[in-house]
Amino acid sequence: EALTAFFLESTFIGIWIFGWDKISEKLHCLCIWIVAFGSNLSAFWILVANSFMQHPVGYEIEDGRAVMTSIFELITNRYVLGEYSHAFFAGITTAGFLVIIISAWKIATDEISREMFVRTLRRAVLFTFLGVMGVIGSGHLHTQYLNTGNPMKLSSIEALWETEDPAPFAVVADINQEKRRNDSEILIPKLFSFMVYNSFSGEIKGINALQKEAQEKYGPGNYIPDVKGMFWSFRIMVGTGGLLLFITFVMGVISFFFRDRIKEFACCFKFLPVLLPLPFIANSVGWYIMEAGRQPWIVVGLQKTSAALSPNLTSWDVWATLIGFTAIYLFLAILAVFAAIKFINRTKITGEAE
Repeated sequence: EALTAFFLESTFIGIWIFGWDKISEKLHCLCIWIVAFGSNLSAFWILVANSFMQHPVGYEIEDGRAVMTSIFELITNRYVLGEYSHAFFAGITTAGFLVIIISAWKIATDEISREMFVRTLRRAVLFTFLGVMGVIGSGHLHTQYLNTGNPMKLSSIEALWETEDPAPFAVVADINQEKRRNDSEILIPKLFSFMVYNSFSGEIKGINALQKEAQEKYGPGNYIPDVKGMFWSFRIMVGTGGLLLFITFVMGVISFFFRDRIKEFACCFKFLPVLLPLPFIANSVGWYIMEAGRQPWIVVGLQKTSAALSPNLTSWDVWATLIGFTAIYLFLAILAVFAAIKFINRTKITGEAE
């Protein structure tokens, strides 16, 4: 990941940032395309490693160590396809929604640049719509795969404690993880089975049955992840995604069918920047679902998280590192946002937005 992607990204993002008016427009555009390629390549290698943690393949245990025996099996891990496609389309959605917000803001506040940003808004709407639909499709297919790839994660997402055929979908639930049940819930009959099997019938194993199977296979222990966190994170992710789709649809209607009257929506467009966190919220809770869903394993079936502690580190070392990195990246994020806002608000006298 470092050799094939990181240096590619860092080199050409530098050329792109400092190359304004120093290289041709086509070459400048090519630089950011190379950055985009490097970013996706980086994501691929990261998710290959993560997929091994979720579903280890292409290895043998030698002297207590997991040794790779097939890189082809590793990179074609079924988990890679689901994770990477979902992350890829989530990236498209995030980038597209950012351009929608910037375009809407410029339309509302910058009369000189308005016509150009109407064009960018229309393109961003199509781009974001592609991303959202890709997220939905890839997420649906990966969820179906989890029925065999990691059924405990799947059932935890729905807080399904007992095996059912057909299985209902819980809209909301009062989850009692200590007693391994839902004290109350609102259900849509058969919908969970339909999500998994594309049919209103089909057995889905419950958390309690899967816990019993795990104990028989791996020995005594608690193999149930944070069900409450998984359950609500999934609904936040889906709800946020639905809201993104709705906003994109509305912006599409306005930009394509009310282009001549688009100035009338200026007050609404000024409100859009407060919605910028939406895709980042969806991405964050989605990542939580993926990682929390494999607990208590750091590598499913091979090593528990409790056995992956570094004996040479103290809790102070961990906290100092976490606080230090958080402070540094927060500072850099503030600088980046400040620079972005300053750049977005600039307009050339010639009438072309920079």
